[in-house]
Amino acid sequence: MSDVQKKVEAGLAEIRPMLEADGGGIELVKIEDDVVYVYLKGACQGCPSASSTMTDGVEVAIKKHAPEIKAVRLADGPPAPATASPAGIADAPDPAAPGASKEPFENQKSIGGVKTIIAVASGKGGVGKTTVAINLALAFEQLGLKVGLMDADIYGPNVPSMLGVVKSPNVSGQRILPSRAHNIFTMSIAFFVDPDQAVIWRGPMVMRAVQQFLRDVEWGELDVLVVDLPPGTGDAQLTLAMEVPLDGAVIVTTPSEVALQDVRRGIMMFKQVKVPVFGVVENMSYYVCPHCNRETAPFAQGGGKAVSNAFKIPLLGEIPLDAEIRAAGDEGTPIIVRDPDAPQSKKFIQIAEKVLEKIKDKL
Repeated sequence: MSDVQKKVEAGLAEIRPMLEADGGGIELVKIEDDVVYVYLKGACQGCPSASSTMTDGVEVAIKKHAPEIKAVRLADGPPAPATASPAGIADAPDPAAPGASKEPFENQKSIGGVKTIIAVASGKGGVGKTTVAINLALAFEQLGLKVGLMDADIYGPNVPSMLGVVKSPNVSGQRILPSRAHNIFTMSIAFFVDPDQAVIWRGPMVMRAVQQFLRDVEWGELDVLVVDLPPGTGDAQLTLAMEVPLDGAVIVTTPSEVALQDVRRGIMMFKQVKVPVFGVVENMSYYVCPHCNRETAPFAQGGGKAVSNAFKIPLLGEIPLDAEIRAAGDEGTPIIVRDPDAPQSKKFIQIAEKVLEKIKDKL
């Protein structure tokens, strides 16, 4: 196997998990005159988005490892079957080939100037993950850290509106300068799309957006970069884990059994990609009546604690179902900024302090 082919295979190894997660696949057919010919398999074959998959995903991944490649094109058919050796035994793969025996997570690269990266994730939507991510990031800032907040929820980017950001990012040369709100830096796909436009992207385009937010944004010197992930266990989560060494993840859930079923899958995903789970935040844990101060549990009770015990991870905190938290987010001034001394704000500070204990050696 030539050096060029090894590098091309490394690029394909990087993007192959994304395509497989989308029900497809990819194989190298040949390299001729510095042009790579590939064959898309499964759901990718004949897909209307195949051209964007090639441009925004495959070609970027290959040229990242093999910049001498001029173009990447679709082949007419799959690669020919491997020929057998004279002894009748098929040629074994080259163990030295990049991507042949490596895990895809071995290509991780840190972000210059960023000391730690923490993902905030949820198994399903509607559990208040972005609210927790924003208030956690702002809690870190109030504890004296330099903080960035990356909105990786490509299909539902709410961070700018919940932070009250009205100014879009600037560009300096080839670098994007993040917006700033409440003393933290932030970046989101919402800055680049019409607010009423649906983001209808397949996996490779989501992957490219996440990569750009990690690599092309001038984050500067940060103690912690908080990443608000989309719900579930898809392309954005896998790309983040493959691109950068994550220090840990915070899982957000509600106490309801349906939410807990999905959060268990999320925890298992992070274990599979070797990312430590710092703990669980149970959101909408209880409701306190403003008239009689009676506490009720509209979404069941004790679910976060049950997950904590089952997976032997900490229960970082329980956040109430609260009208003030909701209103503060809707108005672009999160509760921890609007009223830092409120009981709800102190809950987020306590969660941030527990997470800070996990990363303090890197600060």
